[in-house]
Amino acid sequence: MIQLFRKILCPIDFSEHSLAALDVALNLTQQNDAKLYLLNVAPVPAGAAGFQPVPMDPYPFLEKDRQEHLAKLGRERIPAAARYETLVISGDPAEQVLNTAHGLAIDLIVMGTHGRKGVSRALLGSAAEEVFRKASCPVLTVGPHISHNTERRMAMKQILFATDFSAESLAALPFAVSIAQEHQSNLTLLNVTGKTEKGELVHAGQYTESTLRRLQALMPAGADLWCEPKFRVEQGPQADKIMEVATALGADLIVLGVRAPQGGVGATTHLLGSIAHQVVVNAECPVLTVRA
Repeated sequence: MIQLFRKILCPIDFSEHSLAALDVALNLTQQNDAKLYLLNVAPVPAGAAGFQPVPMDPYPFLEKDRQEHLAKLGRERIPAAARYETLVISGDPAEQVLNTAHGLAIDLIVMGTHGRKGVSRALLGSAAEEVFRKASCPVLTVGPHISHNTERRMAMKQILFATDFSAESLAALPFAVSIAQEHQSNLTLLNVTGKTEKGELVHAGQYTESTLRRLQALMPAGADLWCEPKFRVEQGPQADKIMEVATALGADLIVLGVRAPQGGVGATTHLLGSIAHQVVVNAECPVLTVRA
């Protein structure tokens, strides 16, 4: 099994979305005996030399004020026994989150998103997709529709892993299996395919049976000693079906693999270009994305 998370980075812009992500990050920090890094990025004003315009900063503190607000947040929300550090950096939010994660050898980024693009009141919400497309470590995104019951949310008793069997999507499987084993969770492996076209040589029932066998073959030897994995094959729009199955299961976590973007920000990703964005912002539970 892979090593789980020892260093966790939680970007904070003081919006409700980033504070919801902080609750999740705190639970994971305690569960993994990890060190937590709270990062606030002070955006560079639009038009500054060498920088692109960024969303309006709803909290235009001076750097000293940002440090004080972040320190206060740590004192109020983080248990005294927890190990954590606060950081304030200037620049583009997504770029600085990625740079900090690389520089500190972060194992997991936990961040919130509002589910909208463009100029908005939450700086990090609009940066979340760029981060999970480019980060070399897993990213746990806390969307706007997840349950506010943190204890229920972090129990992680139901985990859903979606794959199309590509190398990119399968990169996330070790994380799904390790987290499920750590929490003694129920793990469901899902494949979603489009509707069978009339005249196709392979009958839908035959395809389903062969796909179920492929899903079953993905589980490592000995997994049945700690869980009874479930396997599902669905037809329809991928994002809709992933969320539909997650809701039906009462999933606490969705795990997806993503491909690194080709051609810069805005490029499509495998299984998860627009699909990842749809799942992340509409899911009722956190979504863990792992870049291949």
